[in-house]
Amino acid sequence: MAGTIVRVAALADLHCTKTSQGAFQNLFTRITEAADIAVIAGDLTDYGLPEEAAVLAKELTSLRIPVAAVFGNHDLESGKSVEVRQILTDAGVKMLDGDACELQGIGIAGVKGFGGGFGCHALAPWGEAIIKQFVHEAVDEALKLEAALARLRTKYIVALMHYSPVQQTVDGEPLEIYPFLGSSRLEEPISRYPVSLVFHGHAHRGPRASRAARGRDQNRCEGLQRLDAAADPDVRRSPALPRHRRADGRG
Repeated sequence: MAGTIVRVAALADLHCTKTSQGAFQNLFTRITEAADIAVIAGDLTDYGLPEEAAVLAKELTSLRIPVAAVFGNHDLESGKSVEVRQILTDAGVKMLDGDACELQGIGIAGVKGFGGGFGCHALAPWGEAIIKQFVHEAVDEALKLEAALARLRTKYIVALMHYSPVQQTVDGEPLEIYPFLGSSRLEEPISRYPVSLVFHGHAHRGPRASRAARGRDQNRCEGLQRLDAAADPDVRRSPALPRHRRADGRG
């Protein structure tokens, strides 16, 4: 409908644990009052356990708007992703992994993404087999994102992922971990489709705005966005809930 504004709430890195009962209810209630749809850019759970997903599913009863989400690296830690996905799907979350959905007229394409680095410093598939496997994982995620974007015919499109598609939204993190925070291969399909917004998580620091490759504006997500005008895609870092980085460096 012409003139309709859809408010998009974006968040990431919930890291829900088995003891998180009640931790998100106030947040989800506020989001329900402020937004029309919500997207969650990965790390919904802390160790990828079904018990953690069950806690989050109960918390999500306070979020009374349509929700789409992707997995993050934490959600795969325990090898229980099938069970975790089913629990969250049963709770009404549209779980995306190379898939697309439509919420309130907004098309959403989602993948987890992967690492590998950015631009001329991106890891190349050369040398040891394990290096090639690492790079091919990032390539496969980019292909999944492209396939999901190709399915959408909505006027406005959101690309949702856990890993960053650009370096600009991870600047401020230790340089040594840049290759593990995202991959510019994820940016390639975004540039070929009329994407309105891009949300990602994983990195817990980053600038609010910067100029990226191809002249596109890259911005850190403020948590609530309005899709009411066509524009070049923004890449926005979804805000993680306040938490301290672990001593072991796991993000």
